[in-house]
Amino acid sequence: LSTLQNTGIEREREREREREREREREREREREREREREKKREREREEREREKREERERERERERERERERERESVGGGESESGREKGEREREKRERERERERERERERERERERERERGREQEREREKERERERGGDQRVEENKERERERERERERERERERERERERERERAREREGGGIREWKKTRRERERERERERERERERERERERERHRDIEREIERDREEQVMLRERKNRRERERERERERERERERERERRERERERERERERERERERERERERERERDRDIERDIERDR
Repeated sequence: LSTLQNTGIEREREREREREREREREREREREREREREKKREREREEREREKREERERERERERERERERERESVGGGESESGREKGEREREKRERERERERERERERERERERERERGREQEREREKERERERGGDQRVEENKERERERERERERERERERERERERERERAREREGGGIREWKKTRRERERERERERERERERERERERERHRDIEREIERDREEQVMLRERKNRRERERERERERERERERERERRERERERERERERERERERERERERERERDRDIERDIERDR
């Protein structure tokens, strides 16, 4: 029994150390998550800055386009009917392109909102996990308190037994004083047998209490094993969840890179279209100059 008690105490200490190590690991994981969130916020800031730069660039391009439009209108007294139709088509095309860009921006905003919602959901899950861990610590404290209460009850029972023994001693003293030696000798054996039976009953009660303590220790050890299994399962679940989260983060990073490459290709196509429009405008200006030269020669 003493070995079992010592084993139970040592296991309790080991569990406490394990819980402390787990809390330290959780704090480290929290710091790691904070670093990840900071990196994510930094990426989002960079993304917003890049989008602002692109928007400013598009605004400057639109301004240049308006300036070129004004130049074309001032050359040759205005456009021909076909030139106006072409310009109208170009403006519609640019408007459609701007609408597509706005739609892409809305989609990016929706994706960021989904990302924030996933982050909030993970935080809620972590909070529930911490709540479950706090519940486990509370159960350990309750078990300790129950064990202390049982020990106090055993001490009270021992004190009552000592009081009963003192009462029996006082009773024997009174019998010796009042009954005389002969009567005392006559009843002594009977009283001794009664005391022996009482002692046997007390020993039986003590053995029962001992067996109950033994069963308590066994139950505590069993609860410890179950708790250790539960802690390991919880740890494994958290590890798997963290691995899934890292995989999702890598997937999101790949998705962001893919979208960035797509935007870069789109910007390159836009620049190519702009260069083509510029060449077309140059050809248009060259035709205008040819017309001007023809008019000048006619004059």
